[in-house]
Amino acid sequence: MGKHKDKSCWQPQNTGSAKNCSSAHPNMALLTTQFIVNGNNGLWKFPRTSSTPGNDSFLRRPSQQRRRIKETVMSTTVSNGIDDKPISTEVPFTEGKLDRPRWSGDTPISRLVAAMIDIKPLYNLMKLGARQVLISTAEKNGIAWRDMAREILESEVYKEMELIENPSVVYPDYYLKPFHAYEKGNLSWEAAAEVEAATMSMMSRAMPSAASLEEATRVIRGNWLQTIEDHHTKNSGGLVIADILDVGCSVGLSTRYLADKFPLANVVGLDLSPYFLAVGQYKEKKRPLREKPIKWMHANGEATDLPSASFDIVSSSFVMHECPETAINGLLKEAYRVLRPGGTVALTDNSPKSKILQNLPPVLFTLMKSTEPHLDEYYLLDMEKTMVEIGFINVRSVLTDPRHRTVTASVPKL
Repeated sequence: MGKHKDKSCWQPQNTGSAKNCSSAHPNMALLTTQFIVNGNNGLWKFPRTSSTPGNDSFLRRPSQQRRRIKETVMSTTVSNGIDDKPISTEVPFTEGKLDRPRWSGDTPISRLVAAMIDIKPLYNLMKLGARQVLISTAEKNGIAWRDMAREILESEVYKEMELIENPSVVYPDYYLKPFHAYEKGNLSWEAAAEVEAATMSMMSRAMPSAASLEEATRVIRGNWLQTIEDHHTKNSGGLVIADILDVGCSVGLSTRYLADKFPLANVVGLDLSPYFLAVGQYKEKKRPLREKPIKWMHANGEATDLPSASFDIVSSSFVMHECPETAINGLLKEAYRVLRPGGTVALTDNSPKSKILQNLPPVLFTLMKSTEPHLDEYYLLDMEKTMVEIGFINVRSVLTDPRHRTVTASVPKL
């Protein structure tokens, strides 16, 4: 396959790539992390409490116990860039008691985790442990992680790379570092092949009360899309949704949902990884042809080279927590530039106020932080204030599932 030899690094019989493995058994990563964070409490067992991501105990509950209880949560609306006006919104989810998780920012427990990550041998074990947790819990929940990845890696997806890669793209330094337990981060076939399974696993962890993965996905995606539509209808001044830009579209899962929700719009999926885009384009070609085909674009979301005021909606799903603060600012400024007056930006991502995230057991948040180097910057950033400073108005944040918030805002109308 020429330059795509790195696909051979994928090992279906091993939960970690050869580059991340040592002669030790993979479980050693979990045991080591548990020992340091929790003390020697015996063999590590994956938590199965109702508030813990990754549990599947809901599958064993009577149906009447799986009903979601509607609770009132507070969302923030900034109507004019000056006044913060809290409003109550009835949704099926409730926030935690803190502004952000205790394990984020400059706290003793956060410093401890950072010190552990700085120890290279331990960091390598933690990465391997995080990967093992992701794959094993996904497969326990009926997600065929290895089979799904194998199907991509043994397909003709490599041909799409030649059609979609933009050789003039310059990658920012942060994007070239190890990420999500992949040595090459998002610039690898292994990462691209596993995105969909990883996303499905995330969906099931985010909705521990859902009766199935399908229900979890329907709620998470449905609430996100409805929040976008509601915000745009209320604040755009009648601006028709004709052009949508999905920034950080990955393998196109969110892009397809946007295209399905707004079938008359021209939808562009933009990402920095040509590997992800190749998978997205490959999978889209296997679907029935759309009246408005999705366009895929290999570019940096901070500097797209797209015309100013050319989109009605700019969406970004599960991207911001993966970026340093400087990149978040760059992405928001570029979104502001390419949106038409009255246009809507929508960011769905981890909520600092999520009860699930605030209650993560130490072993899990330690493993998560070992593969997410910019989490502290994300949780410490006042996203709503940052958006107002850039020029957005009507900024509103709402918990759209137990783990994620969707922040929407508008470009002022002329």
